[in-house]
Amino acid sequence: MSQIKVANLSKHFGGIMAVHDVSLMVESGERHAIIGPNGAGKSTLFNLIAGELSPTQGSVYLDGQDITALPVYQRANLGLGHTFQRNNLFMKLTVFENVRLAVQHQQRLNRHWFRAITTFSELRDSSEAILAQVGLLSLKENPVNILAYGQQRALEIALALATKPTVLLLDEPTAGMSPAETVEMTQLIQTLPRSLTMMIVEHDMDVIFSLADYVTVLHYGQVVSQGSPDKVRGDPMVQEIYLGS
Repeated sequence: MSQIKVANLSKHFGGIMAVHDVSLMVESGERHAIIGPNGAGKSTLFNLIAGELSPTQGSVYLDGQDITALPVYQRANLGLGHTFQRNNLFMKLTVFENVRLAVQHQQRLNRHWFRAITTFSELRDSSEAILAQVGLLSLKENPVNILAYGQQRALEIALALATKPTVLLLDEPTAGMSPAETVEMTQLIQTLPRSLTMMIVEHDMDVIFSLADYVTVLHYGQVVSQGSPDKVRGDPMVQEIYLGS
């Protein structure tokens, strides 16, 4: 059974077909990349899978369950994590406080009227373990708004990991980064466990071909090529429309 299945998915905005009749499958533990030129429908497809948008037609399945009509939070509770192209952080809180909020939600510790949240050692330990995983533990007391951009993007991944997803959608994880930050982010993604299934939208082909097991290419909202990175890189149509001959 595929962990993510997209069946004949379409999204039309008036007369514009942003995504048209897309079908794909992502196996458990796979790192599946979605690439294509600007306007190809990559982020729209991701938002349909995440539940940020409702499809015009078609279906999305998670572990065989039809989640097409479920809101974002229910998909998250089922194990679908999502990072965004733009940071979605609490900028005035500390790095630790941001992660702790996500861990609180995952551990259902949001409401305790007679006990301070800072007294829950399991929250502290889980939050610090996640920060260590993404290389931010030494910065845990820093306000988010003083972090470098690449560090803020790493914190986004930490928040997603705090919800203990089985599938993680990474939308342009290296967008706006310097070359050095891109290398660091790529290395971080490579360290994530293989038990975590990942879908990645990314514009940097060096990043894609170093991370992906399987690649789907979109053009004008439609799938034009799918396969291993080597197969896609050698596809004449992909070279013509995206990679450059």
